[in-house]
Parts: sequence; structure tokens; C-alpha cells
Amino acid sequence: MSRKDYQFYISGAVKLGVSFGVVSLLARWITGNTILSAPETLVKYGITGAIGYSLMGALALVLFGFLAKKIRKNFPNEQTIGDVMRQKLTPSGYWYIMFILLVTSFYSLFIQAMGAGILIHIIFPIPVFIGMILFMGFCFFVGGVSGMQRIHQFSGVNVALIFGAVLLIPVYFYIQEGVHPVYDGIKLYHPYILYFKNMDAIWFIFTALLIFFGQIMMDRATWQRVFIIQKEKVTMTFSLAGGIWATIPLALSSLLMIIMFGRSYKNIYSLLFELVDKIQSTMLIILFVLFCFSAISSAINAELHATTTLFVKNVLELFRPLTNHERWKYSYIFSGIVCVCLLVIVSILTPNPLKLLFFFGNIYASIIIPMLYIILSSKPIPMVIPYSSLIGAAGGFLFIPFTNDLKAVWISFAISGVICLFVYIFKKAPIES
Repeated sequence: MSRKDYQFYISGAVKLGVSFGVVSLLARWITGNTILSAPETLVKYGITGAIGYSLMGALALVLFGFLAKKIRKNFPNEQTIGDVMRQKLTPSGYWYIMFILLVTSFYSLFIQAMGAGILIHIIFPIPVFIGMILFMGFCFFVGGVSGMQRIHQFSGVNVALIFGAVLLIPVYFYIQEGVHPVYDGIKLYHPYILYFKNMDAIWFIFTALLIFFGQIMMDRATWQRVFIIQKEKVTMTFSLAGGIWATIPLALSSLLMIIMFGRSYKNIYSLLFELVDKIQSTMLIILFVLFCFSAISSAINAELHATTTLFVKNVLELFRPLTNHERWKYSYIFSGIVCVCLLVIVSILTPNPLKLLFFFGNIYASIIIPMLYIILSSKPIPMVIPYSSLIGAAGGFLFIPFTNDLKAVWISFAISGVICLFVYIFKKAPIES
């Protein structure tokens, strides 16, 4: 395959085996949202919530691995989630799903960019706007311009930096402070963190599984990796990636407990600043900074590349055929516009990541059953199936004033699921003559 061929931009030069497939998935799913949500999860839901958050994210990846095997079997020649939706859905349903995919793409990109903005503000004594220009310029070059091959080249370095930080920094602290002082300090100053019988945490854990699974099921970058991992190794790759991913939120929670013991804190994000401030070793400070930006940049690069590919291949090309040169040109233009928009928006807005997660959680939860129906069904998909997610999400949003965010997510899931069940029963029922 020539490097000038647009297929090289989409999928790179080679199929991925288990080891590099795991690295590629981890580079996508160890994100800024993981870094920013870990402090809030620990403080709001305690150690139960932190452990559950880790396990449910891992379980979602494992479960999607079994579905990925079915996807590869049923759609062996496709390259993106858009290719599959175009093959399975009516035009109306297809454009609705494309709209949802693009909206959730921008949400995902915004969360990562916001994480970068917060960390730049915490770590570096420079204006956030200047730091974001440099950061988004790097992401534009790697994710928007260079394509999948360059993303693969950076994935190994990113994952090595991430695991180097989450292994070395806790060991450094526990050798320096000891385990018992940390435990006693948390017990004295923040005893609620160690409270296990927390029903809100249980609700949070199972709702997190629902949201994680819906998020993975709709993730453009993950679907691209499904099609470039060797077919017979897809399930194993996702299972291993899930098991390894679970260690990252746990390690972050451990780091935060080290900082919190024996003291109070100004706000949740100040914990990250205090972590940087407490590290005595210059090498570990550099490692922590590289860890944060490796996690965020790898996620943005993967999402930016997948969104650009989706837009060019599954939106623009449906209006008119594009030459190879035009595909490259529109990829540069679209990814550049996205990076500029993120730069401007992040400089203005800094919403709460966990609240955003549950706000979009209604969309992710409502899409699960319709997507399973679309993927697993061998028959034509009725138009109501994709639109059931719209009805489900709308129903969840309507109930938010009368209930909490977690229950609204389950309401969205139930509404769309019931609609799909009725459609399935109706299509199965014999028609009397």
C-alpha cells in the first residue's frame, strides 16, 4: 500500500497482533477523562467507587471484545463504524446515527482538550491559551495530518510513559511515607473515603458500566481498531486491554490518597497540583507531566483521526465521489477546523467532567440496545430501531428534574430497550391470514 493512498491514512500499513493491539487500545482509552474523573470519583463515592470505576471500565472493554469478534465476522471488508451503519440502515437511520457519532466525537474531543487545559493551568506558569496552541498543534500534526501509522508509532511511547508514572510514583511515595501513615491519615481526615457500605457507590458502579459500554460501542477509534487487529485475536486483545486498563484508575486513586492523607484540600483539581508540589524528584515530576500529556494527547490523536476519517469517508463521499488527493485535502481542513474550535472553546469553558459524563450518559445508555440489534440482526433494520435511542435519551432527560442523573441513565436505557423489544416481538410474531 502506497503512503500516498488514503487507505494508508485510515488503517496504517499492517494488521495488529495481540501485543500491539493492546497498546493501541490502551493509548485510546487511558484518557484525560480517566485522570480528571479519578479524583472526583474517589471523593464522591469513596474507595468503593474508585475500585468499581476501574472494574466496570475493564469489563466494558472485555464485553465489547466478544461483540468485536461478531463484527469482524459479519463485516470483514469494512473500515469504520460508518461503513457498517451504511450497510445496515435506511438512509434516514444512517444520517441520524452519523449525527450522533459526530456529536459524541466532539464531546470526547472536548473532554480531552479540557483536561489538557486544566493540566496546563496547574503545572505550567504560562497562559492556558498559549499552552493549548502548542498542544493542539501537536495533536493536529499527529492525529489530523499523519494518520494511523504515526499514531501507532507514538502509542508505544505513550503507554510506556503512562505505566512508568503509575508504577514508579506510588512506589516512591510509599517507600518515603509508608503504608500505615497514609491509611491512618485518610481514616482521620477523610474517613468517608474508606466507607464501603455506600449504596450511591453501588448505583454509580453499575451505571458506569452502562455508560462505558455505550461509549465504547459508539467510539469511532475503537471500531477502526477492531478492523485492523488480526481477526482471530480480536477478543483476546480487548480482554487483555481491559484487564490492564483497570490498573490505571486504581493507581491514580492511590496517588490521590497519598496526597490527601493528613490534610484537607482546596478543590478536587488542586490535588493534582499538590501531587506535583509534593514530588521531590525532578525526574518523577517530569515523568508525571509526561504521563498526563501522553494520556491526553494519545486519546485526542485517536479520536481526531477517527472523526476526520468518518467525516470524509462516510459523510462527504456520500455527496460526491472524492479523488485520493481530495480525501487528504479535506482531512487536513476538517481536522484543522476541529483543533481551532477546541482551542477557542476550552479557553472559555471548563465544565465538570463527571457531570458531563452523566449528561452524555443518557445518549450512550440509550444507544446500547439499538446498536446490539443493528450489529446482531441478519435482517433489514426497521427505521424505528436507530430512532429508539433518540426517544430513550429524550425520556431520560425529561426525568432528570424528578430524579438523579444515575436513574435518568437507566430510564434512557430501559425506554430504548423496550421499544427494540416490541419491534423484535412484532417482527417475530406470525401474521394471521
